[in-house]
Amino acid sequence: MRTFLIGGLLAMAVGCGGPMEQEEESNLASQEATLPDCSNEPNANLYRYYNDASHTQLIGEYGCYCGGLYVWGGRSVYYEYIQEC
Repeated sequence: MRTFLIGGLLAMAVGCGGPMEQEEESNLASQEATLPDCSNEPNANLYRYYNDASHTQLIGEYGCYCGGLYVWGGRSVYYEYIQEC
């Protein structure tokens, strides 16, 4: 009985099943969102993100602003949406 228990514990320690297969490498380039083309955008579609509800400190921007692309910093639930230059 003792040999049976030790053999069972040894089998559990070694593991069960076949050899582990390596997962395929994910293609991160295909998962990234495309950036908007702002070259022909005469108006603004810009989000400005702030650190608090009183908009004390600007922490990031995302979107088009008068033909330029702005993508920097972080995002938060406190933002301002700008539609005009």
